[in-house]
Amino acid sequence: MTAGARPVVVLVGPPGAGKSTVAALLGEALGLEVRDTDSDVEAATGTAIADLFVTYGEDRFRALEAEAVATALAEHRGVLALGGGAVMRPATQEALRGHTVVFLDVGLAEAASRVGLSSSRPLLLGNVRSQMKGLLDSRRPTYEAVATHVVSTDGRTPSEVAEAVLILLA
Repeated sequence: MTAGARPVVVLVGPPGAGKSTVAALLGEALGLEVRDTDSDVEAATGTAIADLFVTYGEDRFRALEAEAVATALAEHRGVLALGGGAVMRPATQEALRGHTVVFLDVGLAEAASRVGLSSSRPLLLGNVRSQMKGLLDSRRPTYEAVATHVVSTDGRTPSEVAEAVLILLA
């Protein structure tokens, strides 16, 4: 992509909010490339995120994630989905200023049921519902602070969520 390019929309939210799925639908509807920073980290390292957590720890993963987000924000002109914890770094919060950021909000019950017992989500191992509650409680204020728009995903299909986002972008 060209220097100075900016994402048309950046999706943020907790695990289970549907960021990757909605990003794909938005990309299709808008005729834009879709980029997911979790996928960028996996491609750069050749390692699955769950394995990065186990092998190198969360701090190393978060550093790689911050680099991936900064690069994507600088060069990607399309739909960008960030990993659930990416917004927790102050540098990422600052980098998101001036971008169109949509927080895909999800309630505890739906998030827990969507994520299930997924071993690919290392922060949610163990009691998924309890872990998810902790993540939602600690991250929601930051998601809200960086967002220019909030779209609830509860009780909606991914297509309905994408349509709501498209209306906001119009």
